Amino acid sequence: MSDLVEVSVRSLAEYVFRGGSIDAGFRTGATLAEGTKAHRAIQQTYKETDLKEAYVRGDVEYEGIVYRIDGRCDGLLFDEAGDGVATVEEIKSTGGSVTLLTEQSHPVHWAQAQCYAYLYAKAEKLERMRVRLTYVHRQTEERKSFERMLTRGELDAFVRMLVKAYDPHARQRLAYARDREAGIRELPFPFPSYRQGQRHFAGAVYKSIADRKRLFARAPTGTGKTISTLFPAVKAIGEKLLRRFFYTTAKTTTRAAAEDALALMRASGLCLRSVTITAKEKICFKEETRCEKLYCEYADGYYDRINAALYDLWSRETAITRDVIEAYARKHRVCPFEFSLDAAYEADAVVCDYNYVFDPRVSLKRLFEEEKRHTAVLVDEAHNLVDRAREMYSGELTKAPFLELKRQTKAGSGSRTLHEAAKAVNEAFIALRKSCGEGGGGLIVLEAIPPALVPLLESFASAAEAALLAGDAAADRQLLTDMYYTVQHFIRTAESFDERSLVYVQVERSDVRIKLLCVDPSGMLRLMGKGYRSLVYFSATLSPIPYYRDTLGGDEDDYATAIPSPFRSEQLDVLLLPVSTRYRDRGRSKARIAAMLRRVTDERPGNYLVFFPSYDYMNEVAELFLGAGWDGEALVQQAGMSEEERDSFLAAFRAGAEKTIVGFAVMGGVFAEGIDLAGDRLTGVVIVGVGLPQFGGERELIRRYFDDTGRNGFDYAYKFPGMNKVLQAGGRLIRTESDSGTLVLVDDRFMQPDYYALLPEEWKPVTTMR
Repeated sequence: MSDLVEVSVRSLAEYVFRGGSIDAGFRTGATLAEGTKAHRAIQQTYKETDLKEAYVRGDVEYEGIVYRIDGRCDGLLFDEAGDGVATVEEIKSTGGSVTLLTEQSHPVHWAQAQCYAYLYAKAEKLERMRVRLTYVHRQTEERKSFERMLTRGELDAFVRMLVKAYDPHARQRLAYARDREAGIRELPFPFPSYRQGQRHFAGAVYKSIADRKRLFARAPTGTGKTISTLFPAVKAIGEKLLRRFFYTTAKTTTRAAAEDALALMRASGLCLRSVTITAKEKICFKEETRCEKLYCEYADGYYDRINAALYDLWSRETAITRDVIEAYARKHRVCPFEFSLDAAYEADAVVCDYNYVFDPRVSLKRLFEEEKRHTAVLVDEAHNLVDRAREMYSGELTKAPFLELKRQTKAGSGSRTLHEAAKAVNEAFIALRKSCGEGGGGLIVLEAIPPALVPLLESFASAAEAALLAGDAAADRQLLTDMYYTVQHFIRTAESFDERSLVYVQVERSDVRIKLLCVDPSGMLRLMGKGYRSLVYFSATLSPIPYYRDTLGGDEDDYATAIPSPFRSEQLDVLLLPVSTRYRDRGRSKARIAAMLRRVTDERPGNYLVFFPSYDYMNEVAELFLGAGWDGEALVQQAGMSEEERDSFLAAFRAGAEKTIVGFAVMGGVFAEGIDLAGDRLTGVVIVGVGLPQFGGERELIRRYFDDTGRNGFDYAYKFPGMNKVLQAGGRLIRTESDSGTLVLVDDRFMQPDYYALLPEEWKPVTTMR
């Protein structure tokens, strides 16, 4: 029986024909919607008997392997020229000048078109096919077409040439797939036994994948949530429920935990390709992140070398971490970031930031709908995704950059079109400022996006794109590039603007800011998650689950589970100091908090982290605490600490230290989440306040929106996000079965039933301090 290899037309064509350099410094950032619009402009001219987005599939056998090739061609036109010959049309949108294109400009496009023609001719037993390649400008809709008349024999020879070139890569994939399936089939759970609740959690993840459902799970610290999600996802690949999964995170530390869990399974016999994607700015080899072939030798000729680099990588490695990417990228002289993305498309597991799945600006766009149906998304620390999504789906602009570009491109500079476009946008901002008043700095909510603004921005984007593609030196290139992408994002945000968003203006002196604020990201998260087989949202602090299910785009019929803590209640001693930490009372409370810290650290020596709602409050209490003859070791978090400074801060928490160590930090900051100080490295945590976000501005707009839509706006905007910070900070304390410690909650609101109900059961009952 022959082996079967499934490959899309696009993947096959790109593998064989891609070549050249990474785009010379500027990418148009065109959206899928823009490309679709250009396609439709042509498809609307088809006759009723013609077919759009026609699915074609066929098998080609080559030296014992059956290649199943499939895809959707843009157009199938019948007897268009009256000669009885069917036409396959491949449509490509472009932001560049179509007049400069030649028939040989893009061999990969011809390869796609000829593959579609072959598959259709073979299925319908046609002797000839007309193959047309049509380019259309995204803004002007100017078109240029090239045609070839080819026999079925010529098409057959061409596709067999493609298959022969692809064959070594396919055989490598088949050999790896056999090793992967054998390894997964025999893979045991990589620990001697499951912790309390862990088997249930892993089973819930597997069932959500099998049943094509979303899962919302609260899995407390100590559950082993990373392995509890990765192990069933790996098993689902072995059962052919999945082809791949994404493990998405908000922080580097949780990405490292995923890598460690995969390594643990590999030590138990797993063979699985995984790729960790590192942000371009962090992994770039050059001093400046400029993808220009004249500047960067790793961009120059990238596509000429990438196939050999990937073949070498997959011949030797399965765990593709940042270090591995960098080593092979240097060896083959390819861009490490683009290399990691190309490797990700062939991986079974991708460890990456939320952006690569949920942000339309940077998502893995080549993951087609067919692939998504066989892909699961595991969302670690999912409580972070609500605010991150608000950022992704909001857009804002200020007046100042347009005024500067207007000045740089005055008449006579050769950039008249760009000058007029920047001037028009600047004048629109002036009109907006006049309509809103001349200052105050407050937020002025508008009923709708100013109707004239988006067309002016579209004209600016078109002029900026033309100037950048032409290498126009009149305007500062970096400023123009930044503004092009910012404007494009604003336009895309405007296109998805709905009842879950609002628009506001802020006037400060001569400048004006307009923002499209995504108040409720659930709709966009649901849209970006559409098509995946399953999405698993999990966190130690995903509580209350109905709130997160609502804001993360879930439905009532989604699965949900809350895993009990695996730790004993005796491991944690929870104390409550009932003082007011409200902003108006902080001056009166700081002395009492400082005295409590002295008392607790004197009675229970050890290593403590003390979390505050703000830097000012923290510094005032720290000054009182340290000013009374403190003889221990103290550390105080500073705003904007470097990675080295953060590492030094954490390294000070030593097990068996001779003196008590107290670290002062802010809630919701870098030390309140994702750090692991096990054993005696941390014996106490003090949490000052209930973590409420600062009142005012956007937060009040969020509150009003949820009030107006029948939900408790204060809970959604303040209480639930605030208490999540409390739970995260408290979760730093008990990390293993042998840990124990003291947790002090400082705020009288913890005694109120609605706040007390949000505390984990393992924190109850609390002992009130006097």
